[in-house]
Amino acid sequence: MTSILSFIIVLGVLIFIHEFGHFLFAKLFRVGVEKFSLGFGPRLVGKRIGETEYRISAFPLGGYVKMVGENGEEELSPEDAARS
Repeated sequence: MTSILSFIIVLGVLIFIHEFGHFLFAKLFRVGVEKFSLGFGPRLVGKRIGETEYRISAFPLGGYVKMVGENGEEELSPEDAARS
């Protein structure tokens, strides 16, 4: 049981580092970031700072960074299009 818990914790840390890299480079290149999440599924805890919603979600085996314009079907304002 301890090894499974250790695996989940280590995997969560590695995923956080990986996704934080995406987040940092998006900010560095002035790409808008809508969400930065550690985990998938329903939000457990979250806070909006500026344009970005930071969240911890229910399932810790994953994570994501949602950038402005990432979904090709959404309509973007000219300002957002310049930052996508």
